[in-house]
Amino acid sequence: MGRRHWVMVVAALTGSALAASYLWAPGAPYALVPAPTPLGWRAQVDLLGGDGIEGDAMGPDRRTRFSDPWGVALDAGGTLYVADAGANNRILYRWLDGDFHVLAGGREGFADGRGAAAAFHTPSGLALDRHGNLYVADTGNHAIRKVTPRGEVSTLAGDGVAGFADGIGRQARFDGPMGVAVDAAGRVYVADTWNDRIRVIEPGGRVWTLAGGDRPGWADGQGGAARFDTPTDIRLAADGTLWVADLYNDALRTVDASGRVATRIGGPDGQRVLWGPMTLALTHDGVAYVGERTTGRVVQVSPAGHVVAVAGDAQRFARPAGIALAPDGSLLLGDADGYRIHHLRPPVAGAAVADAPVGPSMDNPLPRNQGRWPLAPQQGWHEVVGTLGEVRGNFSGESRHHLHGGFDVRGDVGQTVLAIAAAKVSSPAATWSLGGQAEGLSLDTVDYIHMKVGRDPSNRPLDPVRFQQVRDEDGRLVRVRVRRGTRFDPGDALGSINSQAHVHLVVGPSGYERNAVRLGFANYADHVPPRIDDIALLDAGGQRLRERRDGRLLVPRDGGNLQLVVEAWDQVDDNLPRRRLGLYALGYQILDAAGRPLPGHEQPRMNIEFNRMPPQSEAVKVAYAEDSGITVHGSAVTRFRYVLTNTVRDGSLARGRLQVGDLPDGDYIVRILARDHSGNEATMGRDLHVRLLSGATAAE
Repeated sequence: MGRRHWVMVVAALTGSALAASYLWAPGAPYALVPAPTPLGWRAQVDLLGGDGIEGDAMGPDRRTRFSDPWGVALDAGGTLYVADAGANNRILYRWLDGDFHVLAGGREGFADGRGAAAAFHTPSGLALDRHGNLYVADTGNHAIRKVTPRGEVSTLAGDGVAGFADGIGRQARFDGPMGVAVDAAGRVYVADTWNDRIRVIEPGGRVWTLAGGDRPGWADGQGGAARFDTPTDIRLAADGTLWVADLYNDALRTVDASGRVATRIGGPDGQRVLWGPMTLALTHDGVAYVGERTTGRVVQVSPAGHVVAVAGDAQRFARPAGIALAPDGSLLLGDADGYRIHHLRPPVAGAAVADAPVGPSMDNPLPRNQGRWPLAPQQGWHEVVGTLGEVRGNFSGESRHHLHGGFDVRGDVGQTVLAIAAAKVSSPAATWSLGGQAEGLSLDTVDYIHMKVGRDPSNRPLDPVRFQQVRDEDGRLVRVRVRRGTRFDPGDALGSINSQAHVHLVVGPSGYERNAVRLGFANYADHVPPRIDDIALLDAGGQRLRERRDGRLLVPRDGGNLQLVVEAWDQVDDNLPRRRLGLYALGYQILDAAGRPLPGHEQPRMNIEFNRMPPQSEAVKVAYAEDSGITVHGSAVTRFRYVLTNTVRDGSLARGRLQVGDLPDGDYIVRILARDHSGNEATMGRDLHVRLLSGATAAE
């Protein structure tokens, strides 16, 4: 018997060891009849592994690093398994000592064998049978693999080629399967993602199709008459019913033993209640937990269909990709784009709640673009027409609709968009908005937007293998799919610029976007200091203070809290003179009349810094005052009117006011610090001279 198995036997006989080393510590023996699942609970988020930085280190907790931690599974002995895809392509386990270890794999390929001799290609979903064998949806190999407790890897079905075919073992074909489940009889069920079908592998190896048809869609019904759209995960309920996370349909579907498909909750028709369900777990009494791709939440779905957030709504997960249910009702979560594994558990009554950090670290390395631009010449120069954090409007007259989440590079309509760095597709929904102005493609941590994905200006495919075109029954193009696990090299053609005439680059997952100017594009230079056009103080009613005396703005000490609003903009070298860009960071100091900082203002209060995009939709109206953007007044240029008394930085935001009631009457200087990412600071127009007066004095 191996060391691992011996220790597990000893641990099973030693209650104190269990309490110290399990992911949870049961307070009493489990009842023969499980307790009802509590509804509407909020999770305490603990960290089990990862520090938010992509890597391949092994060890305990934050000393472990992952590349793409997707599927998770928990066995009866308390061992947690993780499918770590990306550059690592391995299966890990977290043993009773709390450390993570490699069970099998460690290189990209398709090979059976034991431990490191085996190879995977983008493993995704995991499932365990009653003997402790692990089943892996090996997405990039289009195969289902089996891993024994000793790390022996074999191929259950699939031959490594994308396709659709029923048959025995390697005679069968799948297309990017992402989800697996196994029943007590040893049948393995597969969410065959890009075939939009649910498949079954019998214990003897025969593969057959239970439900789903030959193209994506949404239709309930029997067997092949039913339609799914990108099913990504699958679970077995206590009654033998299969539940399916149907990603693009925003739905949970069920499939009975006869192959009849029904929609449990959600769907593309009606009010949206689920937002990109990508992974799920089921309790004994019909409660579902769902990881949502679009929102970054983990939600609970009651048997009655009520949806509430368990975690991820206040601080979203980067990509909740795998959920496993622990015997005590807590959850294990793989946050793929956060490079972390979390434990979601009910908080202890009376204990202080302090959630662990979530999402990718700010120290996570940026893509290695080596100066490349997304357009030819990649080592040349291109005009920058938009930066992170700029105010943007919509087509309905709202000038402050959202913050700009990326970095815009001007190009000609129809020009070919090129990959800036080597990348591997990680998302199961890597393309979006076919034919729309925001059509785009996600390659690992970089999104390329405003292009015809995988097509030239005439809509001809650039690469039919990597860019799979999906057509409807009338032959019309309805989707361009790029499979999870697909690789691209620097300079590979990704598509052609659409009518927006620029490429919009986003670095980092939604809610964690980073400033793409940090990539360091070849020949990009910025020696132009920002320009400050206006400094204003607004009273509690939003009205501008205008009265002046001796060249100073009169500010009543008892006039209530004030807002400090600064209009400023930037340019970079060689841009067109009319091209206004937003700033990177802004702050303020209060100085006395001689220019000395007041106590507490020795350093500028840099409240606005677009180092990371805040995920909250209201952030644009926290960062910017009214009349910002391309305003309804018909301004020909974008106005950037920053509210410096509010805070927008490090992915968070808060509203604030300028407190002056504690200062004595007298003359002061409000000095503005306005910087671009290259470190240039505005030196002209940065001081607002004010005279602070009590109410009686001000009335004289």
